[in-house]
Amino acid sequence: MKKLFSEIPRICGGDIELRRLCSGDADALRELTKSEEVYRYLPTFLFEKKYDDAKDAIARMYDECLKESLILGIFSDGEFCGLAEFYGYRAPLLKISIGYRLLPRFWGKGIATRALGLMTGRLFCDTNVKIITASVIPENKASAAVLEKNGFRLAAHSVPENWGHALPTKADKWIRTASGYRRGYSFHPDKNT
Repeated sequence: MKKLFSEIPRICGGDIELRRLCSGDADALRELTKSEEVYRYLPTFLFEKKYDDAKDAIARMYDECLKESLILGIFSDGEFCGLAEFYGYRAPLLKISIGYRLLPRFWGKGIATRALGLMTGRLFCDTNVKIITASVIPENKASAAVLEKNGFRLAAHSVPENWGHALPTKADKWIRTASGYRRGYSFHPDKNT
């Protein structure tokens, strides 16, 4: 991610702020990582679940994790709601993937929609990224709606992916391209896109 962001960004808009996590966010992160309801729709290998202690995960997050991804806390009116993640940056393709996860008590309030809008806005305005992708399991209709509200389109349905479960996970692949960007891009189920 260091190739994409020269420093860890703080992204704000209205009541939503995306920012670096600090040790004071450990209790809220612990609550998120312990929620089976949240992680039933997510891969098993997400960084925040790598360490049993949330303070340890935060302490390591911006060293270990920063090569592969950038994780920011999502805050609404200063309260921790969940995580936003930028990952899989492919410089030659001008492509990156995004993800987000919220505590259940913040579902249905438009927070994910606004946070994703801030993420895509930052990527298209302040970086050279032209393609943003996201993977969502078909059962997660709420996340698909968040993507649609932010201009993403369904590009491939039920593509088998390795999410760390015993069997491949069927995921819908979503894509959004920068305004005016016409270069073709397609998903390849046999490759990690």
